[in-house]
Amino acid sequence: METTTKNRWLIAASAVFIHISIGAAYAYSVYTQPLVETKGWSMASVTTAFTIMMVLGGGSAALFGKFVERSGPRKSAMLAAVLFGLGQAGSGFAISMDSLTGFLLSYGLLSGLGLGIGYIAPVSTLVKWFPDKRGLATGMAVLGFGTGALITAPVAASLIESIGISYTFYILGISYFVLMTLGASYIAPPPRNWMPAGMKAAVKAGTRKIKKDLSQATSGEAVRTKHFWMLWTMMLINTSAEIMMISVASPMAQNIVGLSAGAAATMVGIMGVFNGGGRLGWAAASDYISRPKVFIIFFIIQLAAFITLPIITSAFIFQIFIFLVVSCYGGGFSNLPAFIGDLFGTKELGAIHGYLLTTWSLGGLIGPTLVSQIYTRTGSYTPVFYVFTGLIIIALIISILLNRSIQKVKSKEEKLQYETATPE
Repeated sequence: METTTKNRWLIAASAVFIHISIGAAYAYSVYTQPLVETKGWSMASVTTAFTIMMVLGGGSAALFGKFVERSGPRKSAMLAAVLFGLGQAGSGFAISMDSLTGFLLSYGLLSGLGLGIGYIAPVSTLVKWFPDKRGLATGMAVLGFGTGALITAPVAASLIESIGISYTFYILGISYFVLMTLGASYIAPPPRNWMPAGMKAAVKAGTRKIKKDLSQATSGEAVRTKHFWMLWTMMLINTSAEIMMISVASPMAQNIVGLSAGAAATMVGIMGVFNGGGRLGWAAASDYISRPKVFIIFFIIQLAAFITLPIITSAFIFQIFIFLVVSCYGGGFSNLPAFIGDLFGTKELGAIHGYLLTTWSLGGLIGPTLVSQIYTRTGSYTPVFYVFTGLIIIALIISILLNRSIQKVKSKEEKLQYETATPE
Protein backbone atom coordinates (compact mmCIF):
# COMPACT_ATOMS: atom_id res chain seq x y z
CA MET A 1 0.00 0.00 0.00
CA GLU A 2 3.04 2.30 0.04
CA THR A 3 2.17 3.58 -3.43
CA THR A 4 -0.78 5.56 -2.00
CA THR A 5 1.71 7.99 -0.43
CA LYS A 6 3.73 8.46 -3.63
CA ASN A 7 3.74 11.81 -5.42
CA ARG A 8 3.04 11.29 -9.10
CA TRP A 9 5.17 14.29 -10.12
CA LEU A 10 8.13 12.73 -8.30
CA ILE A 11 7.37 9.49 -10.15
CA ALA A 12 7.62 11.56 -13.37
CA ALA A 13 10.92 13.06 -12.15
CA SER A 14 12.21 9.52 -11.46
CA ALA A 15 11.37 8.53 -15.03
CA VAL A 16 13.16 11.63 -16.33
CA PHE A 17 16.30 10.70 -14.32
CA ILE A 18 16.34 7.30 -16.00
CA HIS A 19 15.69 8.66 -19.49
CA ILE A 20 18.24 11.48 -19.24
CA SER A 21 20.89 8.87 -18.38
CA ILE A 22 20.16 6.47 -21.25
CA GLY A 23 19.53 9.41 -23.62
CA ALA A 24 23.24 10.19 -23.29
CA ALA A 25 23.66 7.50 -25.97
CA TYR A 26 22.88 10.16 -28.61
CA ALA A 27 26.05 12.07 -27.60
CA TYR A 28 28.21 9.27 -29.02
CA SER A 29 29.69 11.46 -31.76
CA VAL A 30 31.73 13.22 -29.05
CA TYR A 31 33.75 10.01 -28.57
CA THR A 32 34.33 8.97 -32.19
CA GLN A 33 37.24 11.26 -33.16
CA PRO A 34 39.14 10.89 -29.84
CA LEU A 35 38.86 7.08 -30.13
CA VAL A 36 40.14 7.09 -33.71
CA GLU A 37 43.03 9.44 -32.82
CA THR A 38 44.13 7.90 -29.51
CA LYS A 39 43.51 4.20 -30.20
CA GLY A 40 44.07 4.04 -33.93
CA TRP A 41 40.76 2.20 -34.40
CA SER A 42 39.02 2.77 -37.74
CA MET A 43 36.00 5.08 -37.89
CA ALA A 44 33.92 2.14 -39.16
CA SER A 45 34.88 0.03 -36.10
CA VAL A 46 34.13 2.87 -33.70
CA THR A 47 30.70 3.60 -35.20
CA THR A 48 29.88 -0.13 -35.09
CA ALA A 49 29.64 0.12 -31.28
CA PHE A 50 26.95 2.79 -31.61
CA THR A 51 25.08 0.77 -34.26
CA ILE A 52 25.06 -2.31 -32.00
CA MET A 53 23.72 -0.26 -29.10
CA MET A 54 20.95 1.34 -31.19
CA VAL A 55 19.83 -1.97 -32.73
CA LEU A 56 19.87 -3.62 -29.30
CA GLY A 57 18.01 -0.64 -27.81
CA GLY A 58 14.89 -1.45 -29.84
CA GLY A 59 15.54 -5.20 -29.85
CA SER A 60 15.96 -5.56 -26.08
CA ALA A 61 12.86 -3.41 -25.49
CA ALA A 62 10.89 -6.04 -27.44
CA LEU A 63 12.73 -8.98 -25.88
CA PHE A 64 12.39 -7.83 -22.25
CA GLY A 65 8.94 -6.19 -22.47
CA LYS A 66 7.23 -9.07 -20.65
CA PHE A 67 10.03 -9.19 -18.07
CA VAL A 68 9.39 -5.50 -17.31
CA GLU A 69 5.67 -6.19 -16.85
CA ARG A 70 6.30 -9.20 -14.57
CA SER A 71 9.10 -7.67 -12.49
CA GLY A 72 7.68 -4.16 -12.15
CA PRO A 73 9.33 -0.81 -12.89
CA ARG A 74 11.69 -0.74 -9.89
CA LYS A 75 13.48 -4.05 -10.52
CA SER A 76 13.53 -3.43 -14.25
CA ALA A 77 14.98 0.08 -13.88
CA MET A 78 17.60 -1.24 -11.42
CA LEU A 79 18.64 -3.92 -13.91
CA ALA A 80 18.85 -1.21 -16.60
CA ALA A 81 21.01 0.92 -14.26
CA VAL A 82 23.42 -1.97 -13.69
CA LEU A 83 23.65 -2.88 -17.39
CA PHE A 84 23.95 0.67 -18.71
CA GLY A 85 26.30 1.89 -15.97
CA LEU A 86 28.48 -1.20 -16.32
CA GLY A 87 28.48 -0.88 -20.10
CA GLN A 88 29.68 2.73 -19.93
CA ALA A 89 32.28 2.19 -17.20
CA GLY A 90 33.35 -1.06 -18.89
CA SER A 91 33.96 0.91 -22.08
CA GLY A 92 36.55 2.94 -20.19
CA PHE A 93 38.28 -0.26 -19.05
CA ALA A 94 38.23 -1.69 -22.60
CA ILE A 95 39.80 1.51 -23.93
CA SER A 96 42.52 1.41 -21.27
CA MET A 97 43.26 -2.21 -22.29
CA ASP A 98 43.22 -1.19 -25.98
CA SER A 99 40.55 -3.84 -26.64
CA LEU A 100 38.17 -3.01 -29.49
CA THR A 101 36.26 -6.27 -28.86
CA GLY A 102 35.83 -5.32 -25.19
CA PHE A 103 34.58 -1.88 -26.25
CA LEU A 104 32.03 -3.38 -28.67
CA LEU A 105 30.79 -5.73 -25.94
CA SER A 106 30.68 -3.03 -23.25
CA TYR A 107 29.37 -0.02 -25.14
CA GLY A 108 27.43 -1.97 -27.77
CA LEU A 109 26.05 -5.03 -25.98
CA LEU A 110 25.74 -4.12 -22.27
CA SER A 111 24.76 -0.48 -22.81
CA GLY A 112 22.33 -1.51 -25.58
CA LEU A 113 20.54 -3.96 -23.27
CA GLY A 114 20.38 -1.34 -20.51
CA LEU A 115 19.10 1.25 -22.99
CA GLY A 116 16.16 -0.88 -24.16
CA ILE A 117 15.07 -2.01 -20.68
CA GLY A 118 15.56 1.48 -19.22
CA TYR A 119 13.52 3.07 -21.99
CA ILE A 120 10.34 1.06 -21.40
CA ALA A 121 10.66 0.43 -17.62
CA PRO A 122 9.13 3.72 -16.38
CA VAL A 123 6.72 4.45 -19.22
CA SER A 124 3.81 2.07 -18.52
CA THR A 125 3.96 3.16 -14.87
CA LEU A 126 3.72 6.82 -15.86
CA VAL A 127 0.66 6.15 -18.03
CA LYS A 128 -1.06 4.58 -14.99
CA TRP A 129 -0.17 7.54 -12.72
CA PHE A 130 -1.50 10.09 -15.24
CA PRO A 131 -4.87 8.79 -16.52
CA ASP A 132 -5.86 12.45 -17.03
CA LYS A 133 -2.66 13.49 -18.86
CA ARG A 134 -1.24 10.40 -20.56
CA GLY A 135 0.40 12.32 -23.38
CA LEU A 136 2.01 14.92 -21.12
CA ALA A 137 3.35 12.25 -18.76
CA THR A 138 5.04 10.14 -21.42
CA GLY A 139 6.18 13.33 -23.16
CA MET A 140 8.07 14.39 -20.02
CA ALA A 141 9.93 11.09 -19.80
CA VAL A 142 10.80 10.93 -23.48
CA LEU A 143 11.84 14.61 -23.38
CA GLY A 144 14.38 13.47 -20.80
CA PHE A 145 15.69 10.96 -23.33
CA GLY A 146 16.09 13.69 -25.95
CA THR A 147 17.76 16.02 -23.44
CA GLY A 148 20.34 13.46 -22.29
CA ALA A 149 22.64 14.12 -25.25
CA LEU A 150 22.43 17.90 -24.86
CA ILE A 151 23.68 17.59 -21.26
CA THR A 152 26.22 14.82 -21.85
CA ALA A 153 27.91 16.16 -25.02
CA PRO A 154 29.57 19.27 -23.49
CA VAL A 155 30.34 17.48 -20.20
CA ALA A 156 31.96 14.52 -21.98
CA ALA A 157 33.94 16.79 -24.33
CA SER A 158 35.30 18.75 -21.36
CA LEU A 159 36.19 15.60 -19.41
CA ILE A 160 37.97 14.01 -22.40
CA GLU A 161 40.11 17.13 -22.74
CA SER A 162 41.03 17.28 -19.06
CA ILE A 163 41.31 13.64 -17.87
CA GLY A 164 41.23 11.47 -21.02
CA ILE A 165 38.61 9.25 -22.61
CA SER A 166 38.97 6.19 -20.30
CA TYR A 167 38.36 8.16 -17.11
CA THR A 168 35.53 10.05 -18.83
CA PHE A 169 33.70 6.75 -19.33
CA TYR A 170 34.38 5.74 -15.69
CA ILE A 171 32.94 9.00 -14.31
CA LEU A 172 29.94 9.04 -16.65
CA GLY A 173 29.19 5.34 -16.10
CA ILE A 174 29.10 5.85 -12.32
CA SER A 175 27.01 9.03 -12.73
CA TYR A 176 24.44 7.27 -14.93
CA PHE A 177 24.25 4.37 -12.46
CA VAL A 178 23.61 6.76 -9.54
CA LEU A 179 20.97 8.78 -11.42
CA MET A 180 19.15 5.68 -12.66
CA THR A 181 19.28 4.07 -9.21
CA LEU A 182 17.75 7.22 -7.69
CA GLY A 183 14.95 7.06 -10.26
CA ALA A 184 14.45 3.31 -9.76
CA SER A 185 14.31 3.61 -5.95
CA TYR A 186 11.19 5.83 -6.02
CA ILE A 187 9.26 4.62 -9.06
CA ALA A 188 6.34 2.27 -8.37
CA PRO A 189 2.93 1.55 -9.91
CA PRO A 190 -0.19 3.18 -8.43
CA PRO A 191 -2.98 1.19 -6.77
CA ARG A 192 -5.41 -0.47 -9.21
CA ASN A 193 -7.82 1.99 -10.91
CA TRP A 194 -6.08 4.94 -9.19
CA MET A 195 -7.17 8.47 -10.11
CA PRO A 196 -5.83 11.87 -8.95
CA ALA A 197 -8.10 13.69 -6.47
CA GLY A 198 -9.10 16.41 -8.96
CA MET A 199 -10.11 13.92 -11.60
CA LYS A 200 -12.00 11.79 -9.06
CA ALA A 201 -13.97 14.82 -7.86
CA ALA A 202 -14.78 15.90 -11.44
CA VAL A 203 -16.00 12.39 -12.33
CA LYS A 204 -18.13 12.29 -9.16
CA ALA A 205 -19.63 15.70 -9.92
CA GLY A 206 -20.41 14.58 -13.48
CA THR A 207 -18.30 17.32 -15.08
CA ARG A 208 -15.81 14.83 -16.50
CA LYS A 209 -16.12 11.42 -18.11
CA ILE A 210 -13.50 8.69 -17.78
CA LYS A 211 -12.08 8.00 -21.23
CA LYS A 212 -12.41 4.30 -21.82
CA ASP A 213 -9.59 2.43 -23.51
CA LEU A 214 -10.55 0.70 -26.73
CA SER A 215 -9.64 -2.68 -25.20
CA GLN A 216 -7.70 -4.38 -22.39
CA ALA A 217 -5.34 -6.69 -24.24
CA THR A 218 -2.28 -8.76 -23.44
CA SER A 219 0.75 -8.32 -25.68
CA GLY A 220 -0.09 -11.60 -27.43
CA GLU A 221 -3.64 -10.42 -28.13
CA ALA A 222 -2.47 -6.97 -29.25
CA VAL A 223 -0.09 -8.27 -31.94
CA ARG A 224 -2.95 -10.21 -33.51
CA THR A 225 -4.96 -7.04 -34.16
CA LYS A 226 -4.92 -4.85 -37.27
CA HIS A 227 -4.61 -1.76 -35.03
CA PHE A 228 -1.21 -2.96 -33.78
CA TRP A 229 0.19 -3.45 -37.28
CA MET A 230 -1.27 -0.17 -38.53
CA LEU A 231 0.46 1.66 -35.68
CA TRP A 232 3.66 -0.37 -36.23
CA THR A 233 3.76 0.60 -39.93
CA MET A 234 3.09 4.27 -39.13
CA MET A 235 5.92 4.29 -36.58
CA LEU A 236 8.33 2.51 -38.95
CA ILE A 237 7.77 5.03 -41.76
CA ASN A 238 7.87 8.01 -39.37
CA THR A 239 11.09 6.78 -37.76
CA SER A 240 12.80 5.83 -41.07
CA ALA A 241 12.00 9.21 -42.65
CA GLU A 242 13.12 11.21 -39.61
CA ILE A 243 16.35 9.29 -38.97
CA MET A 244 17.15 9.66 -42.68
CA MET A 245 16.72 13.42 -42.32
CA ILE A 246 18.77 13.60 -39.13
CA SER A 247 21.59 11.49 -40.59
CA VAL A 248 22.18 13.78 -43.63
CA ALA A 249 20.73 17.15 -42.51
CA SER A 250 24.02 19.06 -42.65
CA PRO A 251 25.28 17.97 -46.11
CA MET A 252 21.72 18.13 -47.47
CA ALA A 253 21.33 21.76 -46.35
CA GLN A 254 24.71 22.68 -47.86
CA ASN A 255 23.89 20.86 -51.11
CA ILE A 256 20.31 22.10 -51.67
CA VAL A 257 20.21 25.69 -50.33
CA GLY A 258 23.94 26.45 -50.05
CA LEU A 259 24.25 26.78 -46.27
CA SER A 260 27.84 27.13 -45.06
CA ALA A 261 29.31 24.32 -42.94
CA GLY A 262 29.05 26.54 -39.85
CA ALA A 263 25.43 27.49 -40.52
CA ALA A 264 24.55 23.84 -41.17
CA ALA A 265 26.17 22.85 -37.85
CA THR A 266 24.07 25.49 -36.07
CA MET A 267 20.96 24.10 -37.78
CA VAL A 268 21.80 20.60 -36.51
CA GLY A 269 22.07 21.98 -32.95
CA ILE A 270 18.67 23.67 -33.24
CA MET A 271 17.23 20.39 -34.61
CA GLY A 272 18.04 18.86 -31.20
CA VAL A 273 15.90 21.52 -29.52
CA PHE A 274 12.95 20.80 -31.85
CA ASN A 275 13.41 17.05 -31.37
CA GLY A 276 13.14 17.54 -27.59
CA GLY A 277 10.43 20.20 -27.76
CA GLY A 278 8.36 18.04 -30.12
CA ARG A 279 8.45 15.20 -27.59
CA LEU A 280 6.72 17.32 -24.95
CA GLY A 281 4.66 19.67 -27.14
CA TRP A 282 3.05 17.08 -29.42
CA ALA A 283 2.46 14.69 -26.51
CA ALA A 284 0.72 17.38 -24.45
CA ALA A 285 -1.36 18.42 -27.49
CA SER A 286 -2.49 14.82 -28.02
CA ASP A 287 -4.36 14.88 -24.68
CA TYR A 288 -6.69 17.45 -26.25
CA ILE A 289 -6.85 16.60 -29.97
CA SER A 290 -6.32 12.81 -29.64
CA ARG A 291 -3.38 10.58 -30.57
CA PRO A 292 -4.74 9.44 -33.99
CA LYS A 293 -5.22 13.05 -35.13
CA VAL A 294 -1.70 14.01 -33.99
CA PHE A 295 -0.24 11.26 -36.19
CA ILE A 296 -2.37 12.45 -39.13
CA ILE A 297 -0.91 15.95 -38.58
CA PHE A 298 2.63 14.46 -38.49
CA PHE A 299 2.23 12.91 -41.91
CA ILE A 300 0.57 15.99 -43.44
CA ILE A 301 3.52 18.12 -42.23
CA GLN A 302 6.03 15.60 -43.56
CA LEU A 303 4.22 15.25 -46.89
CA ALA A 304 4.28 19.04 -47.38
CA ALA A 305 7.96 19.13 -46.38
CA PHE A 306 9.14 16.24 -48.57
CA ILE A 307 7.33 17.60 -51.64
CA THR A 308 8.64 21.14 -51.09
CA LEU A 309 12.21 20.64 -49.81
CA PRO A 310 13.83 19.65 -53.16
CA ILE A 311 12.57 22.83 -54.89
CA ILE A 312 13.13 25.35 -52.07
CA THR A 313 15.70 28.10 -52.67
CA SER A 314 15.22 29.94 -49.37
CA ALA A 315 17.57 28.68 -46.64
CA PHE A 316 15.22 30.05 -43.94
CA ILE A 317 12.13 28.17 -45.22
CA PHE A 318 14.24 25.04 -45.77
CA GLN A 319 15.30 25.07 -42.11
CA ILE A 320 11.75 25.73 -40.86
CA PHE A 321 10.56 22.59 -42.69
CA ILE A 322 13.48 20.58 -41.29
CA PHE A 323 12.67 21.70 -37.73
CA LEU A 324 8.98 20.82 -38.13
CA VAL A 325 9.85 17.38 -39.51
CA VAL A 326 12.27 16.67 -36.65
CA SER A 327 9.63 17.71 -34.09
CA CYS A 328 7.42 14.95 -35.54
CA TYR A 329 10.21 12.42 -34.89
CA GLY A 330 10.30 13.27 -31.19
CA GLY A 331 6.52 13.54 -31.07
CA GLY A 332 6.09 10.06 -32.54
CA PHE A 333 8.07 8.45 -29.72
CA SER A 334 6.40 10.48 -26.96
CA ASN A 335 2.87 9.80 -28.25
CA LEU A 336 3.47 6.09 -28.74
CA PRO A 337 3.04 4.85 -25.11
CA ALA A 338 -0.14 6.88 -24.60
CA PHE A 339 -1.50 5.68 -27.96
CA ILE A 340 -0.82 2.07 -26.89
CA GLY A 341 -2.76 2.71 -23.67
CA ASP A 342 -5.69 4.14 -25.63
CA LEU A 343 -5.80 1.14 -27.97
CA PHE A 344 -4.87 -1.79 -25.74
CA GLY A 345 -5.13 -0.57 -22.12
CA THR A 346 -2.39 -0.70 -19.52
CA LYS A 347 -2.47 -4.43 -18.68
CA GLU A 348 0.74 -5.18 -20.63
CA LEU A 349 1.62 -1.75 -21.98
CA GLY A 350 5.37 -2.22 -21.40
CA ALA A 351 5.50 -5.43 -23.44
CA ILE A 352 3.44 -3.96 -26.31
CA HIS A 353 5.61 -0.83 -26.23
CA GLY A 354 8.68 -3.03 -26.52
CA TYR A 355 7.31 -4.77 -29.61
CA LEU A 356 6.52 -1.44 -31.26
CA LEU A 357 10.01 -0.13 -30.53
CA THR A 358 11.38 -2.65 -33.02
CA THR A 359 10.51 0.15 -35.49
CA TRP A 360 13.24 2.23 -33.79
CA SER A 361 15.92 -0.35 -34.65
CA LEU A 362 14.56 -1.01 -38.15
CA GLY A 363 14.08 2.68 -38.92
CA GLY A 364 17.65 3.34 -37.81
CA LEU A 365 18.82 0.88 -40.46
CA ILE A 366 16.33 1.67 -43.26
CA GLY A 367 16.50 5.49 -43.24
CA PRO A 368 20.30 6.03 -43.43
CA THR A 369 20.78 3.00 -45.75
CA LEU A 370 18.20 4.25 -48.27
CA VAL A 371 19.56 7.79 -48.37
CA SER A 372 23.19 6.67 -48.72
CA GLN A 373 22.37 4.15 -51.46
CA ILE A 374 20.22 6.62 -53.45
CA TYR A 375 22.75 9.45 -53.12
CA THR A 376 25.67 7.17 -54.08
CA ARG A 377 23.88 6.05 -57.26
CA THR A 378 22.39 9.38 -58.36
CA GLY A 379 24.66 12.01 -56.79
CA SER A 380 21.54 13.92 -55.70
CA TYR A 381 19.22 14.13 -52.69
CA THR A 382 16.17 14.89 -54.86
CA PRO A 383 15.23 11.21 -55.54
CA VAL A 384 15.43 10.57 -51.78
CA PHE A 385 12.54 12.96 -51.22
CA TYR A 386 10.44 11.25 -53.91
CA VAL A 387 10.96 7.81 -52.34
CA PHE A 388 10.05 9.04 -48.86
CA THR A 389 7.09 11.06 -50.22
CA GLY A 390 5.63 7.76 -51.41
CA LEU A 391 6.18 6.17 -48.00
CA ILE A 392 4.67 9.17 -46.19
CA ILE A 393 1.54 8.98 -48.40
CA ILE A 394 1.14 5.31 -47.36
CA ALA A 395 1.56 6.28 -43.68
CA LEU A 396 -0.96 9.14 -44.02
CA ILE A 397 -3.57 6.81 -45.54
CA ILE A 398 -3.00 4.24 -42.76
CA SER A 399 -3.29 6.93 -40.05
CA ILE A 400 -6.62 8.13 -41.49
CA LEU A 401 -7.92 4.54 -41.72
CA LEU A 402 -6.78 3.84 -38.14
CA ASN A 403 -8.59 6.94 -36.87
CA ARG A 404 -11.77 5.88 -38.70
CA SER A 405 -11.51 2.33 -37.36
CA ILE A 406 -11.13 3.63 -33.78
CA GLN A 407 -14.15 5.92 -34.18
CA LYS A 408 -16.17 3.01 -35.60
CA VAL A 409 -15.35 0.79 -32.60
CA LYS A 410 -16.24 3.61 -30.19
CA SER A 411 -19.55 4.29 -31.94
CA LYS A 412 -20.43 0.59 -31.82
CA GLU A 413 -19.66 0.44 -28.09
CA GLU A 414 -21.70 3.60 -27.37
CA LYS A 415 -24.65 2.17 -29.31
CA LEU A 416 -24.38 -1.12 -27.40
CA GLN A 417 -24.27 0.74 -24.04
CA TYR A 418 -27.31 2.80 -25.03
CA GLU A 419 -29.30 -0.27 -26.07
CA THR A 420 -28.33 -2.07 -22.85
CA ALA A 421 -29.31 0.91 -20.69
CA THR A 422 -32.59 1.58 -22.50
CA PRO A 423 -35.52 -0.60 -21.30
CA GLU A 424 -37.67 -2.26 -23.97
